[in-house]
Amino acid sequence: MTPFFIALQFLTIVPVHLRKMPSPQQNGCSLLFYPVVGLLIGLVLYAVASLLHILPVVLLSTFILVIWIWLTGGLHLDGLADTADAWVGGFGDKENTLRIMKDPACGPIGVLSLIIVCIIKWSALYVLLQEQLYTALVLFPVFGRLTPLFLFLTTEYVRERGLGSTIAQYIPKTWSIIIFSISLLAVGYFVWVGLATAIIFILTLIYLRHKFIQRIDGITGDTIGASIEIAETVCLLSFVILGFYL
Repeated sequence: MTPFFIALQFLTIVPVHLRKMPSPQQNGCSLLFYPVVGLLIGLVLYAVASLLHILPVVLLSTFILVIWIWLTGGLHLDGLADTADAWVGGFGDKENTLRIMKDPACGPIGVLSLIIVCIIKWSALYVLLQEQLYTALVLFPVFGRLTPLFLFLTTEYVRERGLGSTIAQYIPKTWSIIIFSISLLAVGYFVWVGLATAIIFILTLIYLRHKFIQRIDGITGDTIGASIEIAETVCLLSFVILGFYL
């Protein structure tokens, strides 16, 4: 169970205390449990929405978004802000882009990216809750945590040190493909809307991978965090919009 606790510790604010330093193999295997952690986050959001459903939708959507961010400690939003700053400030240069990503300061483009993502998420959540599609809340955190599986399986990790490099080296590829595929099949519960959202999710990942390789020849921890936020936002928005057409 150590890989699961590594994933839980890294992706959430849940206070997990490991008895000893995990091995590189355990760090690599922890990636397999990212979708499980996403499922747990989604279940919390679903429980909150179900318990507080009598509240005005405008207030409930705010609670859901704040809890969503709080559960992750804002980890992925930090990656989004760093990536946005680096993409604009790097002027197309790989070394400048990587250097800016490591800068802890958040520039105006980073702040703007956070505002845009939060506004889109909040407005989409408002519509979703207005339609009382509470079960769909489970879906989007899972999509987000499937994103690292795809990127680590298909893209080179460009930094030589850190947890990301260990994961890239020891990721169980066969099991990652199986878990990724099974998780995607689960969206069939939402029939055509779920299927269309899954297709948009895959296309989003392919596009992000292309841009990362084009700029920095691979991925970093920040770009993975940014991808999680972008994937969640795109899938949430797509699901809501598709619901009016399918």
